Amino acid sequence: MMSVRSTFLAAAATLSLALASPAAAELPDNLRDEAVAGVDSRAKLVQEIVDSIFSFSEPGFQEFKTQEYLTGILAENGFTIELGSAGIPSAFTATWTNGTGGPKIALGSDVDGLLGLSQVPGITELRPQIEGGPGHGEGHNSGMAAMVAAALSVKDIMERENIPGTLMLWPGIAEELLATKAFFVREGMFEGFDACIFTHVGNGFGTSYGDSGGNGMVSVEYTFHGSSAHGAGAPWAGRSALDGVELMNTAWNMRREHLYPTQRSHYVITNGGGQPNIVPDVASVWYYFRERKFDSIRNLYETGNRIAEAAAMATDTTVTRRVLGYAAPQHGNKPMAELAQQYIEFVGMPEWTEADETFTRLAQEGLGRPVQPLTTEVSELRAPPEFSIGGGSDDIGDIMWAVPTITIRFPSNIPNMIGHHQTAAVAMATPIAHKGAVAGAKAVALTTLDLMMNPDELAEAKRYQQEVQFAEESYDPVLTAEDMPGIHLNKEIMERIRPEQEQFYYDPSKYDTYLDQLGIPYPPTGG
Repeated sequence: MMSVRSTFLAAAATLSLALASPAAAELPDNLRDEAVAGVDSRAKLVQEIVDSIFSFSEPGFQEFKTQEYLTGILAENGFTIELGSAGIPSAFTATWTNGTGGPKIALGSDVDGLLGLSQVPGITELRPQIEGGPGHGEGHNSGMAAMVAAALSVKDIMERENIPGTLMLWPGIAEELLATKAFFVREGMFEGFDACIFTHVGNGFGTSYGDSGGNGMVSVEYTFHGSSAHGAGAPWAGRSALDGVELMNTAWNMRREHLYPTQRSHYVITNGGGQPNIVPDVASVWYYFRERKFDSIRNLYETGNRIAEAAAMATDTTVTRRVLGYAAPQHGNKPMAELAQQYIEFVGMPEWTEADETFTRLAQEGLGRPVQPLTTEVSELRAPPEFSIGGGSDDIGDIMWAVPTITIRFPSNIPNMIGHHQTAAVAMATPIAHKGAVAGAKAVALTTLDLMMNPDELAEAKRYQQEVQFAEESYDPVLTAEDMPGIHLNKEIMERIRPEQEQFYYDPSKYDTYLDQLGIPYPPTGG
């Protein structure tokens, strides 16, 4: 008697003769339904993960409580944990293998928060939990919840059906700094893997392929070195490093007029000196240089380097630079995206309640945002834009050039919030966030299981990467073997704030949800 796996593979082989692409294959109904049920049975776990990571509110490179929490769950479920991936202490991989051989699929999502975006969830005004503290104003607290539930659902089926293969879960560390995934790739974390499925929070539900239309980026800090002197007594004896920083910034801002409109560049002065009556002997400025293609990113970076050197010459100082991160232009895998889109449409949007709709309206009104109901239809598969003037970046792009990869966006937030802002945090520990992550987990589980059971789909994904993606560009980051991750970033602020944060950590053993723990009604009273 043929196993379920053998029956499926035989049917898929026959079916593929009549299909334009192996991506049109489907799971047998019983396995499809079981994968969905496996996620549904873990809806409480999803809620607890979403709420817990929200309560930790850890910025890039400081995601240690998040690491401890997630690896504990995964280790209890039979995954092998390795900490400190690519020399990044808060990173990890969690790997589980069934049998011998089989596909190797990586599942990842970001986990870091943003500085200064602390926000009480479930309310309709801006109110930080900790004044000046970090928070999840992008919603990165939700993605790994979806990935864990998806992986555990797939694992159950693989074990019972004797499906060989490997699952690896990994968190995106310091994505808001665009500072780790290029190092993951450089250190070979995805070598030997056949596919990677990534998730990101949104207010819709869909995926895309090809060039995303966004920008790649290099993050670099320039440090000028001069000589100190009394600012009033003998300023001529000094050489101001801050003058070098300010002259670089002025020169860069003059150069903007003569750069392509696709570029995005911005900076902050990270060290401007000590006090006004001392000529600063050290000063630093941190730049993000963004452009559409590998060569234009490199050109923009080299332009910045020349301007820094010129500013140093003009101020009789010297300058050094340190690359802190890199993000390659994104290119999603088309066959994988087509496959995932089928399952996104099968899963459909969550069933929003009257309470969800009321909260959404009250939040939008209270925060001065355009009023728009929660999305009720999944998005169409998004093709590459015909033309783009550039935009944001995401270092998932680097992994897309290492292994066939897609991003599934799931609906855990509400429309018309401002990205990288407290408004984007208000819904991220509410039932909306929980339901959206469950929906995302189902799409990930179904896509992963299908790829595990159909080698033709993985072969088609690899062919697309080799013959289409690599025909357009080659992976060419400015990152060198000498560049090291900026693991020092955010350390001091977390050493200061973490003791205060601990009082806000979610305790699921005492409270059903984080809103319950905080005593926040849902929807807000009066709605």
